[in-house]
Amino acid sequence: MVFILGLLRSTFDVLTPYVMSNFNKHALSATTNIIANIVSGIIKLPYAKLLDCWGRPQGFTLIVLFTTLGTILMATCQNVAMYCAAQVFFYVGYYGIQFSLVLFIADSSPGKNRALMFGIIWSPSLISIWASGPLATSILKSLTFEWGFGICCIVILVVCAPVIALLFKFHGTESKSNAAQQPETERRLRSTITYYLREFDVIGLLILSTGLSLLILPLSIYSYQPDGWRSALVICFFLFGGLLVIAFALYEAYLAPSSFLPWTLMKHPTVLWTNIMAASLYTSEFISSAYIYSMLIVVFDQTTTQAAYIKNIYYIGSSFWTLVLGLALRYHGRIKIWTLVLGIPFFILGQGMMIAFKPSFTPLSLMIVCKILIAFGGGTMYPIEQMTLMAVSQKHTAALLAVESVVVDIGKSAGSAIATAIWTAMFRQKLSVYLPIDEQDMVDKIYGSLDVQASYRPGSVARDAINHAYLDTQHLIFIVATALLAVTWISVTFWEDIDVTAEDEHEETEEDVQHRNEV
Repeated sequence: MVFILGLLRSTFDVLTPYVMSNFNKHALSATTNIIANIVSGIIKLPYAKLLDCWGRPQGFTLIVLFTTLGTILMATCQNVAMYCAAQVFFYVGYYGIQFSLVLFIADSSPGKNRALMFGIIWSPSLISIWASGPLATSILKSLTFEWGFGICCIVILVVCAPVIALLFKFHGTESKSNAAQQPETERRLRSTITYYLREFDVIGLLILSTGLSLLILPLSIYSYQPDGWRSALVICFFLFGGLLVIAFALYEAYLAPSSFLPWTLMKHPTVLWTNIMAASLYTSEFISSAYIYSMLIVVFDQTTTQAAYIKNIYYIGSSFWTLVLGLALRYHGRIKIWTLVLGIPFFILGQGMMIAFKPSFTPLSLMIVCKILIAFGGGTMYPIEQMTLMAVSQKHTAALLAVESVVVDIGKSAGSAIATAIWTAMFRQKLSVYLPIDEQDMVDKIYGSLDVQASYRPGSVARDAINHAYLDTQHLIFIVATALLAVTWISVTFWEDIDVTAEDEHEETEEDVQHRNEV
């Protein structure tokens, strides 16, 4: 299942710029992920509670249906808005499945083995990633992306069905004990609806998701407004988005009948600074990677398959490095040291060296080295950021990981939005400056389509002008992404120095033992 889902997700990432180009909106390739990341992050808050209330099998089944529905909508999309909606459903499901696997690991393995378990769970991507490029190429050449998405939705159901069956077989009895938490009056439809609206804090979720969307979206759409940042729409988005986020915090603290956030634990220094670290790290990473694939196609003149291989170095390298880290943590478990010495420096080197790219200096080998370093950074940081929270409280692991997932996905959305803001502000302007006079009437088409950009012969004046515009824009993007890692580094210094191999760290309260036994 992990193999197939990883393959399909990587393939969809490759297809997205071509779907956007089909609607002449290539510049919005990163924007399509913004709402999807926000919603998929926020949805983990009720999903974590749903897993405890309904049971692991029922929650997992629901999230698989979301993944399938998203793929069906991708296959039938007729415009950018519908494709964005499809991505929301797909990523809610995809990241929900990942979140479920993380919880399974937290429930069933001791701290010193968790990084190794993460590596084993994600190791199929070492193979699946190599197939995503040829699969995307085959879909683009032999089929249409609509047919490609349609076939994939069937595949998702086929590979997930055996896992769902196993979960119901081995964990079905647990949901019965948790069901006792529901009120006796739920037999009536109205009381049932009221119960779930209250327990899953629907009002709070709507306030938060709307507020974050309004805050982040203007970064991507301001360039399409006549007055840019001074546009009334953009100003209203920022104003009301900020007010709604503040309203959410006040509502959760004083009015919410059932809050998702463990406020006492959120004040714990390690929890607080881990979330700040995650927000800055993923914002930086998604700023840097937003237009890498398009850059590989145009500036480095790579085929769809070759560009997919290079882009997917991250998934291959991070999966491999997580296995290495997992073995190392069994013998030296001070995760703060690993983060400061390896994790963040890998990111700084990888993203920082990409700043060196310029019109006269674009070696493909340097891009590959940078992607490998970033992959090793991800393979270090991804398991450690979650292990840090797991070490704080066994009982509240699901809630802490759900909150961290929200923070991560907000960081991803913010990164995509910032990259889009820089891209839309600079790329078209640079095209107007660098393109020869006889190509000036093609500026809008070049700006809006990856296919048009790649159609110019390498070495031609127009292609060199397009490459120059790419490199100028990406230069600023890489600088911003690398500078943000300073916040990541500082945040880790405030962590508690947790040793996952030390027995005293795993001393549990009676509540923790009871909770683990129930799970």
